[in-house]
Amino acid sequence: MSKILNSFFEKSRFGKKAFAVLIDPDDVEESGLVNLVNAAIETKADYFFVGGSLVATGEVGKVVDFIKSYCEIPVVLFPGNAIQIHTEADAILFLSLISGRNPDLLIGQHVVSAPILKRSQLEVIPTGYMLIHSGRPTSVTYMSNTQPIPSDKSTLAVSTAMAGEMLGMQVIYMDAGSGAEKPISGKMIKQVRSNIDLPLIVGGGLRNGRHVKEAILAGADIVVIGNGAQKNLSLLTEVSDTIHLFNAELNVN
Repeated sequence: MSKILNSFFEKSRFGKKAFAVLIDPDDVEESGLVNLVNAAIETKADYFFVGGSLVATGEVGKVVDFIKSYCEIPVVLFPGNAIQIHTEADAILFLSLISGRNPDLLIGQHVVSAPILKRSQLEVIPTGYMLIHSGRPTSVTYMSNTQPIPSDKSTLAVSTAMAGEMLGMQVIYMDAGSGAEKPISGKMIKQVRSNIDLPLIVGGGLRNGRHVKEAILAGADIVVIGNGAQKNLSLLTEVSDTIHLFNAELNVN
């Protein structure tokens, strides 16, 4: 029941890096979905994350079912609200927005979805979700009605991540948000990484191999590539090359 979480911890323990392709059903049409999934297969993506800020549960289900029928890459739900649950996925990131002070996203939505998840076979992964300011408002900051952590306040990010770990979260996810103007700084990632013992996921604003390399060198275990890949499929090749080169050099050393 902990297959996906165990894979997160195993990669983190041995310093291996991975990448996930984030699919927001609101942002991708059927033909684009086929192309995106094919590109993810070709570039050996480790995970699909599926979800978004506005998407209806039916659309999440369609995307999950398509991916599951098409390939063996694990599908992990990345829900924007309690209705974005589809039991055919492999796991769900049970996101608690620990960077904000909106009680609905700290516990409210979880209470609504808990009975459904309890009856399902989904692997539930308690995840401390942290929004980091990206230079401009994003859809997730608007929909969550919360302020992100300032990008130059690494100490605040560290304290938030440590609190999440102490509260029993199993994963920390730092996100600049969809359409971020800039990625989370290597400095902030490094300081968070050095103060927690959990797998660290980083997403938002990663538009090229240089951004990805900075994130993984700073300590990100898994990087998430979202709408940038939908606009430019070659980005996945660049990300994959960066990740696999890092892992190959790790094996040599």
